[in-house]
Amino acid sequence: MPKIILLVFIAVFLIHSASAQAPQPTPTAEDEVVKISTNLVQVDVTVTNKDGKVIRDLKPDEFEVYQNGKRQDISNFSFVSSVRETKKQLERKPDKTSARDVLPPSTPITTAGVRRAIALVVDDLNLSWQSTEYVRQALKKFVNEQMQDGDLVAIIRTSAGIGALQQFTNDKRQLLAAIAKIDYTVVGTGNIGSFEALRDKGEIEESLPISSDAARRADDQFRASVYATGTLGALNYVVQGMAELPGRKSVLLISDGFALETQDADGNRDSTRVRDAIMSLADRANRASVVIYTMDPRGLITTGLTAIDTAGTRTQAELRQVESDRITDVMTSQQGLKYLAASTGGRALLNNNDVASGIRKIIDDQSYYLVGYVPDDETFDPKTHRFNQLSIKVTRPGTTVRYRSGFLAVAEETQKAKTMSPVAKIERALTSPFATNEIPLRLNALFGRSVKEGAFIRSLLHIRAQDLTFTDTPDGGKKVTFDIVAAAYGDSGQVAQHLSKTFTVPLKKDVYEAFVKTGFVYDFIFPIAKPGAYQLRVAVRDHTSGKVGSASQFIEVPDLKKKDLSLSSIAAESVPFAAWQMNQAKGSNGQGLGDALGDTAVRQFKRGTVLNYGLSIYNAKNAAALSSQVRLFRDGASVFEGKVIPVKAVPDPSSQSIGFTGSINLGTEMPAGDYVMQLIVRDADSENKGRAAVQYLQFEVLD
Repeated sequence: MPKIILLVFIAVFLIHSASAQAPQPTPTAEDEVVKISTNLVQVDVTVTNKDGKVIRDLKPDEFEVYQNGKRQDISNFSFVSSVRETKKQLERKPDKTSARDVLPPSTPITTAGVRRAIALVVDDLNLSWQSTEYVRQALKKFVNEQMQDGDLVAIIRTSAGIGALQQFTNDKRQLLAAIAKIDYTVVGTGNIGSFEALRDKGEIEESLPISSDAARRADDQFRASVYATGTLGALNYVVQGMAELPGRKSVLLISDGFALETQDADGNRDSTRVRDAIMSLADRANRASVVIYTMDPRGLITTGLTAIDTAGTRTQAELRQVESDRITDVMTSQQGLKYLAASTGGRALLNNNDVASGIRKIIDDQSYYLVGYVPDDETFDPKTHRFNQLSIKVTRPGTTVRYRSGFLAVAEETQKAKTMSPVAKIERALTSPFATNEIPLRLNALFGRSVKEGAFIRSLLHIRAQDLTFTDTPDGGKKVTFDIVAAAYGDSGQVAQHLSKTFTVPLKKDVYEAFVKTGFVYDFIFPIAKPGAYQLRVAVRDHTSGKVGSASQFIEVPDLKKKDLSLSSIAAESVPFAAWQMNQAKGSNGQGLGDALGDTAVRQFKRGTVLNYGLSIYNAKNAAALSSQVRLFRDGASVFEGKVIPVKAVPDPSSQSIGFTGSINLGTEMPAGDYVMQLIVRDADSENKGRAAVQYLQFEVLD
C-alpha cells in the first residue's frame, strides 16, 4: 500500500539529505520555431533544389514574404540545421553471451535541449501485412542509427488509442519497445500485399452478397473512407498533443494511403467525409506549428497479376480492367497523402522501395530557415482578416519553397492569457515529456516480483520539503497539504495503473526543521499483470502555493514465464568507506549500513564513499554457474571495467529468485558528474550456456 515514509524523521533522513541536491528549474527554449505575436510573425521555411536537397546558403535578400498580398520587410532571419554533432553513445562491448541487446537509460531531456519533436505515426488501420514488416525495420534503423541528440520522438499506432503526448521521449528503449508492438491488424483495410488477391467471380458470388465488381469496389471504398477518417482523427490527437512542444515539430504518417473521395456502384462521387477531416486536421496542425509528412511504404507497386491472384474464368478484357482499377486505386490512395502533406508545408514520399531512406530524407528535411517580420495593425483585426494568407518566394532559380499557408488573426498573447485550473495543471505536468521543477522531485521506479503478489513496479519518490508551503497549526506546529498523482502508461500511451491521493501532514515543532531539511520519500507499488514496456509518471501539487513538480521513468517488465535469465532493478546505498572497511574486516559484506530507501530514490553519492548495490536474479538454473561483471561509464566513455567474479548467491523463496549484492568504491579522486553502472550477469551452466542478463543504474557523484 502507498505510504509516506516518515519513520523517525532525523534517523531516516539525515544521511539521505546530506547527498541531496536540488535540480535547477527547467529552462525555457531560447528560440521558438513559429511565433505569431503582435510584434513578430516568424515562420519556418524549407527550401530545396531540384534534387530535393535542402539549400543551406540563402541570404535574407533572396526571400520575398507577402502577407495577404502585401510584401513585408524581413526583420529576423536565421538557418537551423538538422545536422548536429551527436554525442558518443555509451559503448557496449560485443558480448557473445548476451541473450538480447539492452540499451542503457537515457539522460532526461529539457525543453531547451529539444531541437526536433518528431511523431512517427504508423497507420496500421490502413497498412498491409507486407508493408508492416518494411515499416518495423525502417523504424528500428531510424532509432538505432539516425536519431540525434535533441530529438524528442514518439512512435504511435493509429489503432492503439489517443495517448500521444505521454509517448514522446528521447529514450531509445521505450521507442524500440513501441516498434515491437507494430503488427498487421485484421480489423483495418490492409491486405496481405498491395492489393486484395483477385478471385474468380464464382468465388466472390458464393462468399459475398455482391452482384458485381463495381458494387464490391464501392463497398470497399466506403469502408476505406471510414477507416481513413479514423486515421485522421488519431492524427488530430497527436497534433493537439504537440501544440506546446518546443523545437521543429513534425509528424510522419506512414500509410498505404487513402482516397479523397468515394464512388458508389452508380458512379456518384463524394469527397465530403475525408476532405473535411483533412481540412480540419490541416487547420489544427498549422495552429500548432506542426508540419505533416506522409509516406507510402509500398514503394514501387506492381499492378499486374501476381502468384496470389486467381484469374479463373475472367476474360482478357476483364483482367485489363482489373489492372486499370489497381492503377487507379494506387493513384487515388496517394492523393490523400499528397493533399495532407501539402496543406501543412510537408512532403509526400511515394514510390520509394527503401522505407528507411525515405525516413532519412524527411529527417534531413528538418533543416529550415526562420523568417520573421513585424506585422501591421490590421493583422490581428478579425474584422479585416479572419485568416492571414502567406506567400513566400525565393529569387534563386531552381528552388522549391515550402511554408505554412497562413495563420488566424489571433495573437499568442491572447492565447497565453488563459489560466489553468489546479486539476489541469497537474494533469499537464503528468503527461508532459518534460519534468516540471517548481517542486524538484527525484524518482526511481524498480521492477520486482514476489510469489504472492506477482510482478510489480515499486516507485520511490523523493520530495524536497523545503519547496512545499507549510502553514501554522494551533499547537504551534506546522502542516502541509499536497496532491500526489501517479500513472503507469503502457506501450500505447494508455494508463495501466493509476494513483491519486491528497495528504495533509502535521508536524510538531521539534520535527519540522529536520523534516524540511531532509525531505521525505513517498513509496508506492503498482502490481503489473502484463509484462512489457511502461512509463512511470508522477506529479506533485502543493495546495497552498499551487506549485507543481513532476518526474518520469521508463521501465521494462520482463516476461519471466519465458524462462529467460532476468534481473530486477538495482537498489543502492552509500556507505562511508571507513565503516564499510570495518565491516569487511569483521567478515560482513557491509550491506545495510546506509539509507537504502533514500539513496535508491535520489541516487546521489559523495566521492570517497562505497556504493553498495543489490538486486534479484530470476530464472537461474544453477546458482553456482552464475558470474557478474560491473562496468562504469561517464559521458558515454568507459571509465572502469571490473573483473568477472562468481555470484555469491542468496536464495529468496519469497520471490523465487537469487539475491545478489556487490560494492563499488567511489574513490576520492573520482570526478563529480553523472555515471551509468552496467551490471552483466552470465550463466555458464552447461545446459543454459550463453545466457546473460544486463541491468543499469544511473547515479551522480558529488564533491
